[in-house]
Amino acid sequence: MQITNANLIRWAGLSAIAAGICYGLVGIFHPLNIPASVTTPQWLIVHVLAMAMSFFGLLGMMGLYARQAHKSGWPGFAGYLLFSLWLALISGFTFVEVFVLPVLAESAPAFVESWMGLFGGPAGTLDLGPLPLVWTLSGPIYILGGLLFGAATFRAGILPRWAGALLAVGTAIGPVAILFPPEYQPKVAVPVGLALIGLGYALWSERRQTE
Repeated sequence: MQITNANLIRWAGLSAIAAGICYGLVGIFHPLNIPASVTTPQWLIVHVLAMAMSFFGLLGMMGLYARQAHKSGWPGFAGYLLFSLWLALISGFTFVEVFVLPVLAESAPAFVESWMGLFGGPAGTLDLGPLPLVWTLSGPIYILGGLLFGAATFRAGILPRWAGALLAVGTAIGPVAILFPPEYQPKVAVPVGLALIGLGYALWSERRQTE
């Protein structure tokens, strides 16, 4: 198979679609962040989807930025770097949630409890080192990255403006989740998932039309 720039960008579009679908499903079906959840099938499925979202999101963001780099300017570049950094950080946390927490649920409950404390639960008894700081910083990185990239996409006008606006607004309302009951807080991910689907589809369909 011949590898061309058009093919790479098309695959990036499909990756962004996959990332958006995964992120939306994570937001809809995420269980409560309590120790009892980590051994359930729902926990495993949701966090495998979160890992897939990070993987496909990194690939998708490369294509989304490359397509509009010449018009998105420094806000687009900064947003791309920040949002990609957030995806990389999240992949590390979800790796622990998929492969470590279920194994330690019975043998090291104090670790699981302390880990859940990262996400707004009661603080645990174990010192997790720099992880609480990293998780705290991931929030502003997510918000600023989505805002900048979404605004740059809207301004560039190459990909759908509605999707760029939705990405910016969807990431900006992240802090509002704290006002919701715990079972509804993950739902704020859904608008960002829809934005990624819209951007990815535009990228993929655009390249199909040029063949």
